[in-house]
Amino acid sequence: MKVLGIDDNPDINMLLGTVLTASGHEFTSVTDGREGIKLLQKNPYDVVLLDLAMPEFSGFDVLDSLKKDGLIEKQKIILLTASSITDEEISELLKTGVRSYLRKPLDIDIFVEKVEQVHRGR
Repeated sequence: MKVLGIDDNPDINMLLGTVLTASGHEFTSVTDGREGIKLLQKNPYDVVLLDLAMPEFSGFDVLDSLKKDGLIEKQKIILLTASSITDEEISELLKTGVRSYLRKPLDIDIFVEKVEQVHRGR
């Protein structure tokens, strides 16, 4: 499975990459939302891990851009958030095409399981 991580924290990207590669998956990461959009326009990914709270171009901005480009329906997006986003806000985001979400700090076992579930369409 090909996974794209969009998170401004390189340490998080390194952790996600280590865990996913050890589980037999391909992982590409970027630290900027605009770069993530460029990659999604050029390459197919099976799952996208998207941090909501990024400076300059947030995860919300990425979602808006993907909606405008008609790409959101084609993506299996899992939101990653450490912010104090409410359950109601999460519920609204799930209506936009986002498949799931995980709160940071991540439980690694749950993380891998969630990525594989979303990939399988569950």
